[in-house]
Amino acid sequence: MPKGKRPMTTFPIAKRKMTERVRKREEEVEATGSGMRDEPAWGRALQPDFSSDEDEVDNPLLYSYFRSSCAWRVRIALNLKGIEYDQAPVHLIKDGGQQNSEEYKQKNPMAQVPTLIIDGHKLTQSMAILEYLEETRPDPPLLPKDPATRAKVRMIAETVNAGIQPIQNLSVLQKVGDEKKMEWGHYWIDRGFTALETVLGETAGKYCVGDQVTMADLCLVPQLYNATSTCIWKKGYLIFIHSRFKVDLSKFPAITRVCGNLAELEAFKAADYSRQPDTPEDLKA
Repeated sequence: MPKGKRPMTTFPIAKRKMTERVRKREEEVEATGSGMRDEPAWGRALQPDFSSDEDEVDNPLLYSYFRSSCAWRVRIALNLKGIEYDQAPVHLIKDGGQQNSEEYKQKNPMAQVPTLIIDGHKLTQSMAILEYLEETRPDPPLLPKDPATRAKVRMIAETVNAGIQPIQNLSVLQKVGDEKKMEWGHYWIDRGFTALETVLGETAGKYCVGDQVTMADLCLVPQLYNATSTCIWKKGYLIFIHSRFKVDLSKFPAITRVCGNLAELEAFKAADYSRQPDTPEDLKA
């Protein structure tokens, strides 16, 4: 690589050989009936007790799943703002999806993650959570003071939140079907990234908007992961492989440059999918 040239993607993605990876996961499913290893308990992880009331928690409690890009955004925000929090994993696959239990749906009627219990409140929807954290704990700020610049941050965030992520989410891909899901996901991510690349050409400095980390960055980093990783289903379990939608990242140098810069920040490293309490051992960083 030429001197001073940044790798195409410095975003921390676990490296593995696809063929060997799939073979081993298939063998594990066949032998144990499980596509996931036992989740280790470390850090501030709690067992998934969906009966906790809003007034019972000592620290903010985040119901999360390690690969959920929406929960990922909230983890980054909590880390950036220095908020000590507990995390209760919600396995989106096991038991038909723990988020679908009646107990959990009392907390999140959409049966999604994240859910954040904080200050005696029960909050859902990642962007609403980010706005709440910004309004109640404004330091360090994730929104600029200037109204126009603030609008540009929200514009980038919503391009991901409304224009890319929901359309290629797992629940949507299941409805699209196996034959069309790769084409479908590739189209919407490529379309969204093409728009973002143009916008970042006008707004980006070190990060999405200038040299200050903003909500836009919190949305972009998990979406880059979703564009470049994948899983396949076998007997109701996820087997992880890579090169999800075959998105050509060489077309998006601004996106990869910004994400590379963000990947160097400790708050982003700690929020990464590979470093969560419910990350399977063979996917841990």
